[in-house]
Amino acid sequence: MTVWTSRRLFLGGAASSSLLLVAGCGRKKEEQAPAPEPVVDGPPEGSLEWAVEGSWRSTEDKARDQWRHPMETLRFFGLQPAMKVVEFWPGGGWYTDILAPYIAKGRGKLFVAGFVEGEGADPAQVAVNNALKARLDSNRKLYGDVGFTHFGVGSGPVVDEPGTADMVLFMRYIHVWMAAGIAEKAFADAFAALRPGGILGIEQHRLGPDEDQDPAAANGYVQEGFVRQLAREAGFAFVESSEINANPDDTKDHPFGVETLPPTRRSSAPGEPPNFEFDHSKYDAIGESDRMTLKFRKPE
Repeated sequence: MTVWTSRRLFLGGAASSSLLLVAGCGRKKEEQAPAPEPVVDGPPEGSLEWAVEGSWRSTEDKARDQWRHPMETLRFFGLQPAMKVVEFWPGGGWYTDILAPYIAKGRGKLFVAGFVEGEGADPAQVAVNNALKARLDSNRKLYGDVGFTHFGVGSGPVVDEPGTADMVLFMRYIHVWMAAGIAEKAFADAFAALRPGGILGIEQHRLGPDEDQDPAAANGYVQEGFVRQLAREAGFAFVESSEINANPDDTKDHPFGVETLPPTRRSSAPGEPPNFEFDHSKYDAIGESDRMTLKFRKPE
């Protein structure tokens, strides 16, 4: 074999080996390529959108989102997941079902100030408290460690350490507190619970500005100016208002007050049996009540 031929064979063999090596490297790279990320449906876990869309919320509760606008309302108040928040009178937990998972994921702390208990307490209200407690305790992984306190006549602090809460929420109960004579106490207790700079968020059935304010708010509607006055007298500074929960179709002259409208759909006066012949169609067409949405701050 000539030198030229030997060199040609050597180069040919080297080139072949290089091609095989390159090809092999290509296959190895393909084999080691990371698998594509799985497609996740829905908003990121822990986000406010995730909490609002949560599968744990009932169909009936979600159907009311079009009237209560929970995501827009809570964003307007400035809710953040790591906050310490107090929800006054959570009732059956309509808002709690959103607040608790969101705050638990953010490592914040939620307190719910339920109805007062003990001697002389309303058995129906105690039953509501117990039902909510049982539901929250049944899924600590989802709801976190929710603090349960009380608000009412003779109640104490609504948070573990006064002056440390970042936010307090009053969601559609001021008219009830007016009837019970504890509206001023509600604002005072909220002020005591909040840290300087803390936020008080309010959603409340709104009476027309030209209507006379019933001190007991028997029809469930309250003048926005009156709510601002209560907040101001307690020491709060007004920040801003929103029309997120406004309903211009609400005429506010219903036979059984605001409870004539959905979701209560009252058909008779309190204490009387339901009137099954009552025509709900007019009031169902209105939808839920016209509501003010107000934001206040505890001065620094």
